[in-house]
Order: sequence, then structure tokens, then C-alpha cells
Amino acid sequence: MASALLIAILAFGAPLFAKGSESWFGLAPCELCLWQRWPYWVAGAFALLGVFVWRRPALRLAGLAAAVSAAIGAFHLGVEFGWWPSPLPGCQAATSGGAMSVEEMLRSLAPTPTKPCDQPAHLIPGLPLSMAGMNLIYGASLAILAWRLARKEPRR
Repeated sequence: MASALLIAILAFGAPLFAKGSESWFGLAPCELCLWQRWPYWVAGAFALLGVFVWRRPALRLAGLAAAVSAAIGAFHLGVEFGWWPSPLPGCQAATSGGAMSVEEMLRSLAPTPTKPCDQPAHLIPGLPLSMAGMNLIYGASLAILAWRLARKEPRR
């Protein structure tokens, strides 16, 4: 039970910290940044399920969800390094196609941040590790931890 609760806390902590970094550190997320958060919510839900029932499979599924976030982070790093473009339309830099009326500008405002995905967000100035890189490391570590803890759980 303690292992599932630990994974749930660590999984829920990742998107909450990312959301907090927007206000605490003034970091604007891009669309890929937002996509990286969803698998952590899934991982946390699976881990919470593991607190009550099916601990071993729930921890494995939580680890898989964390690995998905790490994979999105790896893809995001490729976009940041210019190895490939992002297929998401929200990742492109906003451009103005000439003079726009006030109504057109208001319609063009997106409810989510419009920071281009190829501009890295650095939490620690001077450290050449973007938030996407940190997510890759964190997601992979959480996945490995969840899988190792699942292996230690007794079969039911």
C-alpha cells in the first residue's frame, strides 16, 4: 500500500509543480508541455487504484503512464533541438498576417498558452536542461521506480 501511495504522490506532484512553475517562476508552457502533464494524472489514478486493489498491475500501469510522459518529453526535446517539427498546430509561433481588426485579434487569442514548442523553458537559468528534459528524466525515473515496486509486490 505504501508503494502505491508513494507513486500516486510523485505522479500527482509532477503536473502540480509544472502548473506552479507558471506562476512562481513565470514560465509559459507550450502545447507539448501541456500534453506532458496528462499521463501523470493517469499514473496517479492507477497508483491510487493500487492503494485499494490490484496493487501489482496498478503500479505497472502507473509506470507505463509515466513512461508515456517521458516519451512525450523526449519528443519535445527533439522539437526544441530542431531535429523535427511538432505536428501540433498550437506549437507554431503566432504570426500576424498583416493588419488585424480588434475583433480578429480577440478571436485569435487562444485559451491556452501560445508559446512556440521549439523555445525551451529553463527553470534554472544557466543550466542547459529545459523543462522538457527535466520531464524526460522525472518520467523515466518514476516509471522505473513504479515497475521496481510492482515487482516487489506479492502476487494475488
